[in-house]
Amino acid sequence: MAHCNTILSQILNLIPRHEFEGLANRHHCGRSFRTASRWSQFVTMAMAQLAGRDSLRDIVENISSQAHRLYHLGSAKLSRSNLSRINEDKPYALYEALFGKLLSRCQGKVPEHDFRFKNPLYSLDASTIDLCLSAFPWADFRTTKGAIKLHVGLNHSGYLPEFVTVTEGKAHDVTIGRLLKFPKGSIVAMDRGYNDYGWYNQLTDKGIFFVTRLKSNAKTRVVQRRPVLAQKGVTSDQTIEFTGVQTAKKCPIRLRRIGYRDSETGKRYVFLTNNFKLAAKTIADIYKARWQVELFFKWIKQNLKIKSFIGTSKNAVMTQIWIALCVYLLLAFIKFQSKLNKSMQQILRLLQINLFEKRDLMALLRGNPLRENQPAINQMALL
Repeated sequence: MAHCNTILSQILNLIPRHEFEGLANRHHCGRSFRTASRWSQFVTMAMAQLAGRDSLRDIVENISSQAHRLYHLGSAKLSRSNLSRINEDKPYALYEALFGKLLSRCQGKVPEHDFRFKNPLYSLDASTIDLCLSAFPWADFRTTKGAIKLHVGLNHSGYLPEFVTVTEGKAHDVTIGRLLKFPKGSIVAMDRGYNDYGWYNQLTDKGIFFVTRLKSNAKTRVVQRRPVLAQKGVTSDQTIEFTGVQTAKKCPIRLRRIGYRDSETGKRYVFLTNNFKLAAKTIADIYKARWQVELFFKWIKQNLKIKSFIGTSKNAVMTQIWIALCVYLLLAFIKFQSKLNKSMQQILRLLQINLFEKRDLMALLRGNPLRENQPAINQMALL
């Protein structure tokens, strides 16, 4: 009979321990605890994300119930005070660096996006995470409200959050967008919150294409009109230049304006892009696909713990967010590796109820039943 480690152990084995320890040493601050370690912190917090645990007490009690398995995970049992202190004091930059390592591994297995063109496609957006100002005074946002903001550049190849930044709630979307270094030739879809005519000019100079919506009060002049296919919903396809005094200085180049009517909703849109090669309908479809980044935000807020926090310091909050993002990449890697049609949510649900089962991970995802001579650790588990 083949021996299998627990499902959680197999998930954590996707992270080479020597790489983790190297990052931990690089991002070390202060004295080490006697029995605790950064690996123990990660194991505990990752388990909490996968199992959907909400509070510090809930996390510690859950991991304590599996204390006899912690040795095989290379982890020590943490008390509430130890876990709380590590989250408060030890730099979250470790998990930001770990996120980068996991992202590189995932990028080697991602499928291509659904469009026919080969350019990398990104959707850029930000989502606000509300916080109680009295409990999180460092997250000043409004008079009586605290918040932080999660900025994501989502790569449509595998829907990976390739560019991630966490800022204070007051940070403007376009300010962060200008800092992102997209690869040359890529296409970036974004909403009007990123409107910056000077940035459009800079993106064009760098060979980066963008697709966004044109503001209704923009002053423009039509330079050229192209024929359109009305049956595909395209109402206009024009080359324009800006005529506003300040706008023309910031963006002296000619851009493409596309009018489009959605046949399903009847709504009309006006898109702005610097890509003159793709079909007008493809430009409209690119902007429509921008909705995937909204679905990403919805998924992580519903399925991972990034809305309620077990610590109140900035370091504790950032630690929890970056570990949640690392867990998302682990799930994505498992999805790519298994090559199954299961959704990320289906995979997460399977893992949640089998975290401490001794089963083969891939067999579990494929739905293979337990062998008759293989003992089930938890006979009540819903397989």
